[in-house]
Amino acid sequence: MTALGAASIRRRFVLLTALRWLPTGLLIPITVLFALSRGLTLAQFGAVAAVQGVVVLALELPTGGLADALGGRPTLLFAGAVSLLSLVVMFGAHSVAAFVVVSALKGIYRALDSGPLEAWYVDQTLAVEPDARIERGLSGGSIALSLAIGAGALLSSGLVAWHPFPSLDPLAVPVLGAIALTAVYLVAVFVLLTEVRPMRGSRAALASVRTVPAAMLGGIRLLGTSRVLLALIAVELFWGFGMVAFESLTPVRMAEIAGGDNKAATLMGPVSSAAWAVCAVGAALAVPVSKRIGVATTAALMRVLQGGAVVVMGLVAGPVGLITAFLACYTVHGASDPVHSTLLHRQVDGPNRTLVLSMNSMVSQPAGSLGSLILGGLAGGVSVSMAMIVGGLVLAAAAPLYLPAWRQEQRAKRAINGPADAPSRKPRATRQQ
Repeated sequence: MTALGAASIRRRFVLLTALRWLPTGLLIPITVLFALSRGLTLAQFGAVAAVQGVVVLALELPTGGLADALGGRPTLLFAGAVSLLSLVVMFGAHSVAAFVVVSALKGIYRALDSGPLEAWYVDQTLAVEPDARIERGLSGGSIALSLAIGAGALLSSGLVAWHPFPSLDPLAVPVLGAIALTAVYLVAVFVLLTEVRPMRGSRAALASVRTVPAAMLGGIRLLGTSRVLLALIAVELFWGFGMVAFESLTPVRMAEIAGGDNKAATLMGPVSSAAWAVCAVGAALAVPVSKRIGVATTAALMRVLQGGAVVVMGLVAGPVGLITAFLACYTVHGASDPVHSTLLHRQVDGPNRTLVLSMNSMVSQPAGSLGSLILGGLAGGVSVSMAMIVGGLVLAAAAPLYLPAWRQEQRAKRAINGPADAPSRKPRATRQQ
């Protein structure tokens, strides 16, 4: 087999990233509404969604070693097959138990899918071009992700409005579309994701799983040595909890305001598509803003602004106000991720980098599960508006956790400026003498 060039690897990575996230875009506007249309209450949906977070938390580290042991291609094929199965079960689900199965399968898929494609791109690119600028491909992958989710959301609303199969619930049509697109993604992975290195077999996979307890203990020790890192990881507790308010409850809030699930699903497609577009804009704006006011300050400001936007989403009385606040929330969301990741990368070196990023992701999962339970119960028992307000306040409450990183940033600036200031201070002291 002829080795691929760096440009070809990059193109395949971007294409596979787009195909992986396109089905997700189809499901984002309708997932909650679909479950409610199948008889679940908001509180039940919250409990069901919590299952996914628990499964990801339990499996993320073990599956992290699986791709290293078996290779990215078989891992992604297995992950895609699990995703396809979850969608088939979702299409036929009419009970809480069935949706629990769907959520558990999605958790397995998320744990398996987290990382192998990006790792394949980096490993294969550096193997053929050791001095390659891999950030170009990673940036292209991020753009492809946002565009794919936005396109999928737009397609989802079009399918609901078109309703090509009169015998089906309109909200079930995007699920069928997601099944078809996931099958296409599986074929694309099989054809396009070629690996130069040989696969190492199941014995290596079992060996990597046995290292998980030691890796987790090492991560705990690492957190104990850095107050900055501990505070940054703790941000994910608030972030994961609060994201439920705008990711899961916005379609329900829209249904309240707009007058019905189908109308809400039709509206949420274009709105979600626009949200992911402004998310990319926010990510671009984060760079100049953080250069001007500092990365840690930008990160803290984003937490407050996003929390405020979610509170507004809970207070507004019309679709225009809800959509405006939702877009503002996603603009800030796009800016938050790169600055938070930058602060994380500053705290670790190569050997610990993957471990810390995995721990950051892992913390958000149980927090999201708790948010699904509490905010889902609050939405069903009190009001969706109240649940969104509480979620927004929790998002904003994470801002002070960036203080240790801000202090570290200030110390670093003083250390850099110190030598330049020294000559000006010494002559003044001499003149005073």
